[in-house]
Order: sequence, then C-alpha cells, then structure tokens
Amino acid sequence: MRKKMSCITLLAFVCGFLAIFVSSPAGARTQFVSIGTGGTGGVYYPYGGGVAEIWSKKVDGIKAVAEVTGASVENTKLCSKGETLFGEIMSDVAYQAYTGTGKFKGKPQKILGMFVMYPNVYHVVTRADSGVSTISDLKGRKVSVGAPGSGTEFMTNLILEGALNIPYSSFKVFRLSFNENANALKDNSIDVGIWCVAPPTSSIMDLATTHAIKIVPFTKNEIDRVTSKYPFYSGYTLPAGIYKGQDKEVYTASVWNTFICNADLDVDLVYKLTKAVFENQAYLIKIHPFAKYTTPQNAIKYSAIPLHPGAVKYIREQGIDIPERLLVKK
Repeated sequence: MRKKMSCITLLAFVCGFLAIFVSSPAGARTQFVSIGTGGTGGVYYPYGGGVAEIWSKKVDGIKAVAEVTGASVENTKLCSKGETLFGEIMSDVAYQAYTGTGKFKGKPQKILGMFVMYPNVYHVVTRADSGVSTISDLKGRKVSVGAPGSGTEFMTNLILEGALNIPYSSFKVFRLSFNENANALKDNSIDVGIWCVAPPTSSIMDLATTHAIKIVPFTKNEIDRVTSKYPFYSGYTLPAGIYKGQDKEVYTASVWNTFICNADLDVDLVYKLTKAVFENQAYLIKIHPFAKYTTPQNAIKYSAIPLHPGAVKYIREQGIDIPERLLVKK
C-alpha cells in the first residue's frame, strides 16, 4: 500500500511540474509547427527543411519541422484543416483551392499566401532510346503523371487533358513519386516520368548519371494553348546542360510555388515567420539556388492568392505597395 501511495505521489508531482512548466511564460511561448513539403527526391523537402531550421533558430519559441507528404494538393488540405498550418504548393493548386474552383469546386480551402518560393519547371523525362520525342508521343505509352495528391499530377491533368486534348485514357497511367519515377525509368517499367520541380533536382540528376535521358520539349503552339487556358502557367526555356546528356535547350511549361499558411493564424506570428524567411534568404540559397527568387518583390508580382495580413505587414515595411487583389477582403 505504501509503495502504491509513493507512485501516486510521484505521479502527482510530475503532473504538477508539467502544469507549472506549460503555464509558465517560457513554456507557453514554445510552439511546435510542421510544414507540409513533398517527397525526398524533389526540392520541396530540403527547401521546407531550410525554412523549418530558420524558424527554429531565428524565431523565439518556435520549433518547426518539415514533413514528407504527397505535396501540393495534400499540403493544401492539411493546411486548411489546421493539421500542418503551413505548406508548400504550386500556384495553380493555390488559385483553385482558394477560389473553390476546378479540382476544389465548391470547396474553397482556408488558406492564404505568405510568400512565393520559386518557379517550378515541367520536366517530361524519358530514356533517350524510348522513341518519345514530342508531347503527342505520350499516347499509347506508360506514363507516370505524378504522385497522388501532388502538384505534378494536378498540373499534368490540366496540361494534357485540359489544354492539349491528350486524355489519361490515351496512355497507361502510373502515379509515382520523383524517386519512383527515376527507378521506374531505369528498369523500363515506364516510358515517361513527369516532374514539376525546380531544376536541377536530385532524382533526375541521379537517373542521368546511369542512363541516357531526354527531356521532351513542347512546341510554342502547345505552350500558347496551355497559357491561354490557364494564365497561372507560363513558358520556360530550360538551359542546355542542366542535366547530363541534356545538350540542348528545352522549351516547356512552368508555374510558381506558393508558401501557404492557415488563414486563421495570428498576424504577429505570421509577421515574424515571414520576416525570418526573407531576412535569411541566403541560407535557403545554399540549399537550392532557385531560392534566389524568394523575395518580397516576387511575392507581390507572382502570388496567385491573397497574402496573410502578417505577411502584408512585413512587405509593406519594405516600402512595397500591395495590390488590392492580394489583400484579404474584410
């Protein structure tokens, strides 16, 4: 009986200590947050890891972690529900999610922008000996359109089915992650893998070291058809030499990435987090050179959805005017 009472007393002491710690000013300031990123074979994960490290080191009371996810669509839903609070998504997903259109028809998501990250480039990758040379050659082939819930699959659906009249029914559909794309191309399980990612990306670089690859170009007419229907997309010329064996420029599509947050977050918190990212941009550039595009100016120029008032506060402090379209309607 005495032993049992000692255990109860010890448990009460521990619970009391924890209660004091949590209610104390120091304990109350610590907030654990997660960032929805993507798979480990792309850029979202290391970029998100960099943001998490900046927040953990530079913002008092914040401990952040980057979560491996299915990327854009999944990140949007997690953020809207408040399960991650922050996420990295492509701007086509951001626009439809915020407006409740397209794939999110009738279901607007509770998200706002904090900043834009960098442009993603659409890579249609095949083996050099596959016989696939044009976008129309995808018909009848085994094509990985992107992982389920990813921005790559979202964009592929809009480009191929929505703009170019190349429906999924015209080829055999695979839904693989970036690393899975590379492995499937290596062992001939698929003919074409699609990435929408900032170049260069590790999974394609790894593939190109062991296999001769080809990045399939779009024609100007094809890109014009895509951008006329979906103005959040634009043409992009991938310079020669980005990947081993890619000796020529490749004309393709691109879309900006948006770093989002749950719309209900505190203004002061988002202000501090936004400030930390912009003022430590150099650290992100060490992780990936495309982080050079993560600037307040680009947030205003390329954001597809309104910005959180906390982000607006910081950007205005930099003397930058913010257009009405990026302000939350009260």
